[in-house]
Amino acid sequence: MIDIAAWTSSFLQRLTDSFGERVWFVGLQGSYGRGEATQTSDIDIVVILDTLSSSDIQAYRAMLDTLPQRELICGFLSGKDEILNWEPSDLFQFCYDTTPIQGSLDEVFAMIDARAVSRAIKIGACNIFHGCVHTMLHERSDDMLRELYKSASFVVQAIAFQQTGAYIKHQRDLLPMVSKDEQGIINTFLTLKQGGAVDFEQMSDALFTWSKKWVDEQL
Repeated sequence: MIDIAAWTSSFLQRLTDSFGERVWFVGLQGSYGRGEATQTSDIDIVVILDTLSSSDIQAYRAMLDTLPQRELICGFLSGKDEILNWEPSDLFQFCYDTTPIQGSLDEVFAMIDARAVSRAIKIGACNIFHGCVHTMLHERSDDMLRELYKSASFVVQAIAFQQTGAYIKHQRDLLPMVSKDEQGIINTFLTLKQGGAVDFEQMSDALFTWSKKWVDEQL
């Protein structure tokens, strides 16, 4: 498996060579950020510069092309002004799922209030509801259903945060903290994540019913 500490050290050096003091923040998201990475995990890297132009995007892409494991590198690139003017409900998951490597997201965290968390739950549930209806009607895709359950696990993280004030980074640790309905979503997500078989009709119905409840909920 990738030595992520060595990889990020090399990444930071190349980033500094390319952008110097313009780098405002660097962090890791996803499985490497949570310490759950496997051999095939993406390297989900977050970079925020002082500003971002089209030429910066091209320069960053050229830099990434010089790095090992290029095919695994993904993530988020932005300018500081854009992230500070972002929709706050989107920033909830972004901030709490990011492990800092260089710099701080404190200014961004300050934008996440109770209303932003409620909107994160509502918007997430609406998107899952729409996705469920679409795949039940048209795609009938096991892969899409897996992705919808992954998205639902993020919504459960927001629900748990709203109810307890604590952000639980590992989904399995949510189980003792949430209601039976949310436990069902997390258990199915974990089963699918571990390679479990998809029961399309049953799992779609369960996710549709759960998301409908949260769409209708007055937050």
